[in-house]
Amino acid sequence: MEENIQCSDTGDFEAVPREKVIQFKPPLYRQRYQFVKDLVDQHEPKKVADLGCGDTSLIRQLKVYPCIELLVGVDIDEDKLRWRGDKLAPFLGDFLKPRDLDLTITLYHGSAVERDSRLLGFDLITCIELIEHLDSGDLARFPEVVFGYLSPAMIVISTPNSEFNPLFPIVTLRDSDHKFEWNRMQFQTWSLYMANRYNYSVEFTGVGEPPAGAENVGYCTQIGIFQKNGGKATPLCGSEQLDQHVYKAVSILCEAAVRPTGTFIRMVFTASYPSLQQERFLRLVLVNEVSRQVESLRVRYLRKLKEREDGELGTKPKDAGCSQAHIPCFGPVFSEVEKARIKTSPKPFCIGDKFFVPLQRLLAYPKLSRLCADEEMMRSVIADAVGLSSDGSAVMVDLHDYFDYLFDF
Repeated sequence: MEENIQCSDTGDFEAVPREKVIQFKPPLYRQRYQFVKDLVDQHEPKKVADLGCGDTSLIRQLKVYPCIELLVGVDIDEDKLRWRGDKLAPFLGDFLKPRDLDLTITLYHGSAVERDSRLLGFDLITCIELIEHLDSGDLARFPEVVFGYLSPAMIVISTPNSEFNPLFPIVTLRDSDHKFEWNRMQFQTWSLYMANRYNYSVEFTGVGEPPAGAENVGYCTQIGIFQKNGGKATPLCGSEQLDQHVYKAVSILCEAAVRPTGTFIRMVFTASYPSLQQERFLRLVLVNEVSRQVESLRVRYLRKLKEREDGELGTKPKDAGCSQAHIPCFGPVFSEVEKARIKTSPKPFCIGDKFFVPLQRLLAYPKLSRLCADEEMMRSVIADAVGLSSDGSAVMVDLHDYFDYLFDF
């Protein structure tokens, strides 16, 4: 259920006078997703699972968060997972700018009331608009599995607030698949009982503000935030517990995987994203950043040489202001501490027609110091891709470049 609550259960827009339709800005589903994203920003979980993930919309929004290293989606509707699951694969931009940390995304076909040990030890489990789809038997099993067995550090549960329903044109269940819709007292009573039983604390909030004059009904979507007392997920223990695999990995019809006969083949969906934890991507990023910084220093060195020559000859370049504007400016703005560190590092130098930048100088720049722990690591990673001095202590390039004439060097 997403936007159909703004009109009617039948989806008949014409049958409902427009002035009676409640419009949420942003749309209610986006407010729910934003709520989860704000929690991720605040708590920085590493392992996140979305139960009842549907078309994986929330997972696609969470995969950009640098703190997350494992994302799992579980849904009973395998067709929905197959329909949009391929959108979770890495794009070209993910390879051009790898993440700092590894990220693996896996989709499982299964129910939120089934125990699967691959979801143990998670930092955050989200159940967005899920519980109202469970029948009485599944609703009874849900807390035993999610709170008791999986027992993550944090659980977020959102569900419709039935007190808001009279504000809609059709005062029935918001979705034909809903087995129930709770008012605030019912949801809070259930939540407090589960929190107490499974050693959690719970806070209540919501999204979807009521219109003016109807503030007493509360949020359209009510939300419970459950945090494990002690702040950590239940530690993994016992080989039998870890071998309990019930969910089926989703297979996706992949256009990129075509047999010689021209027919499509199905791939089990697990996506691993490129990161700086992987040596080949670290090398790619490090070599690119070293080359960029060396080029910046080379251009600066040539500019100073020309200024010195012009000073000694007592001449001033024609249209100096214009030529200065065409000299490229590389790199970010540094803090005073960073500037001091760079200033005290070994300076670039020139021998004949070769320009040298000491590795210690490169390591003084914030981005490179973040990528490399020390000089030895930098040397070993870039040695096969850039020229080094005879003792390996500096990057060596030609002082003059074919395009230098553009800047009158």
